[in-house]
Amino acid sequence: MKKAVFPGSFDPITNGHVDVITRALPLFDEIIIAIGTNADKKYMFSLEERMRFINETFANEPKVKVENYMGLTIDFCKEKNADFLLRGLRNPADFEFEKAIAHANRLVSGIETVFLLTAVDTSFISSSIVRDFIRNNGDYSLLVPKAVKR
Repeated sequence: MKKAVFPGSFDPITNGHVDVITRALPLFDEIIIAIGTNADKKYMFSLEERMRFINETFANEPKVKVENYMGLTIDFCKEKNADFLLRGLRNPADFEFEKAIAHANRLVSGIETVFLLTAVDTSFISSSIVRDFIRNNGDYSLLVPKAVKR
């Protein structure tokens, strides 16, 4: 069984995340969307809200599971018997950052990272941009799935 973990804070999930996950579905038997918890980080949305957004967005996709974790992502992958990490790349800066992490993860754990380029129409979207729109009462409806807009 080919199982991938797609880690992130998903605060909130965006249409960019949805695009990467949807395009990765044919590649894997299961994708675990893993919401990482960082005690030092302030989130706009609670863990429960973020999990609900993702569960509603992928309600009709049995290959997608949603879980949360603390600690190293590679430890979570081992716990879930996942051999792959899934990551989306928006730009060259993302690639440089993710490449170093991927090399370290593979060296330490043997877990491979699969990169998908984001689609052109979602490549500019980030959770931080969405949060800025929300904080300033802007229209963020085109940037996120329906579950977040409610």
